[in-house]
Amino acid sequence: MERESLQANFRQEFLKARLEIQEQTFAHVSREIHDNITQVLSFVKLNLAMMGGTNAEQQAKISENRDLIAQVITDLRDLSKSLSFENITKQGLVKTIEIETRRINKSGLLNSTLLIEGDSYPLGEQRELVLFRIFQEALNNTLKHSGAKDLTIALQYIPEMFTLTLEDNGTGFLRDNLDDFMGAGLKNIENRASLIGAVATINSEPGNGCSIKISLNPLEQRLYADGNHQDHIG
Repeated sequence: MERESLQANFRQEFLKARLEIQEQTFAHVSREIHDNITQVLSFVKLNLAMMGGTNAEQQAKISENRDLIAQVITDLRDLSKSLSFENITKQGLVKTIEIETRRINKSGLLNSTLLIEGDSYPLGEQRELVLFRIFQEALNNTLKHSGAKDLTIALQYIPEMFTLTLEDNGTGFLRDNLDDFMGAGLKNIENRASLIGAVATINSEPGNGCSIKISLNPLEQRLYADGNHQDHIG
């Protein structure tokens, strides 16, 4: 029993460390996008605005390219925010999922509907960070593999239980038939959920889409969900 307990603690600490490394990587990418890439694009946009001595057709092309660059800058800034630990903890779970839902709908890749039931309450910044990363992982799987046109995202807040549910109308799958990449993605969702004391329930079958439900008792305490992040991604 002691050996099994040590092994369980080791797995928990290993997963915790791996997720913290991932957060540091996300933070680095977010800073690079915000501080470097968008600044370079802004400089290019400014240079285009200063170009003169061209005919009307060329001016129209320049204006079109400036608009495209402006859209890319906006999209990159939204992506930077979705990777930033500080932004997620500042906005909270509901707000960040609302922003991501609007971003996906704006892209035209998927028709997403967000439902919120009950009065939202804070779950703790670490729990909300992990839940948002689970949401991103599930969303990524839907976009890449499901072929779905519609996605329903539901957040249910009741005093004894919080649930996050994502349901799509894609092709569905049998888990035993998944390739290593998608199988690893689902396993990652389950591991992340376990780390904060939540339970991930994944249901799917060919032709009937996929449902991912994360259930969490907000009154229970878990190792990763309690204190502050080891590296506040600064």
